[in-house]
Amino acid sequence: MSLSEYTIKIDTASTSKIDQVDFENLIFGANFTDHMFTCDYINGKWENPKITPYGDISISPAAKVFHYGQAIFEGMKAFKDDEGKIFMFRPQENIKRFNKSAVRLAMPEFPEDLFLEALKKLINLDREWVKPGFGNALYIRPFAIATQSGVLASPSDQYKVIILLSPVQSYFSGEVKVEVAEKYSRAADGGVGAAKAAGNYAAQFYPTNLAAERGFQQVVWTDSREHKYLEEAGTMNVFFRINDTLITAPTSERILDGVTRKSLIKIAEELDIPVEVRRISIDEITEASEKGELKEIFGSGTAAVISPVSAISYKGIEYKLPKIEEEKKYSNILKQKIMDIQYNKCEDTYNWRVEVK
Repeated sequence: MSLSEYTIKIDTASTSKIDQVDFENLIFGANFTDHMFTCDYINGKWENPKITPYGDISISPAAKVFHYGQAIFEGMKAFKDDEGKIFMFRPQENIKRFNKSAVRLAMPEFPEDLFLEALKKLINLDREWVKPGFGNALYIRPFAIATQSGVLASPSDQYKVIILLSPVQSYFSGEVKVEVAEKYSRAADGGVGAAKAAGNYAAQFYPTNLAAERGFQQVVWTDSREHKYLEEAGTMNVFFRINDTLITAPTSERILDGVTRKSLIKIAEELDIPVEVRRISIDEITEASEKGELKEIFGSGTAAVISPVSAISYKGIEYKLPKIEEEKKYSNILKQKIMDIQYNKCEDTYNWRVEVK
């Protein structure tokens, strides 16, 4: 169906709760705006798209999402520039990935044009929740769940898409220490690692808790077969700088196709920073560290943009990253460039910004 066949009904909140929020001390993902978008998949089609006041939903305890895990989500952001204009960053890429995830979990794809229109209308309605200034943003959480009642092990025939908005500040502050996974895996060949399936994240919590008990904030995931090749860091894609070259793992059915990741690769290439997209082993990293050639490690993702790593641990040995002048760090150079684009501080030669009017 085309967008002309849908009408998004809007029921505005009678009062706003924005005055109850301390925008100077936000906890990531803990506060939500006045409105949300919902749409239901019933009788083989998406129908009843609407924007309503934010609130609880009613769902059967036998809904298949609770029993068989058909749940996917996306993470996106909107930014406000100094003139009060609001921009989303590459939303079409998130929409495509949302539908890619849906296909992998046997869920129906959501119409791309309706998705984009819903985002624009919802964000515009709650535009006062988007604060200007670097680090301030509106985090956008679209997700889809299976709502059919029944515990037969089969795909649902009913689904609900919901979009929530949450004002945020910078996600991570400072550098983090990471531990290389030697036993647990984030994903395996033939699995759902390339999908933003809710269960992927639930499965990470336990090994991440174990790493935290040893003093590490995140786990660097390795391939499930040999635990030899480095793939992702926590919930982020990961980059390694050896001498002056950036290296990151190729996307696959185990590795998420991060929007920030692909954006950083493009920006690095434009800045004449050598980039290699290839498999990289933990042995190569430890050897580079011992030779003094390992300069930086950082994660990339929507929430934090870039999260620098101060040390990486493998088999009980901690390899510390060297101190580099801030202005010479690739992580700082790339983060500044991508944020300049997001906050409309520079020309967008890539056409990544989408204005919300």
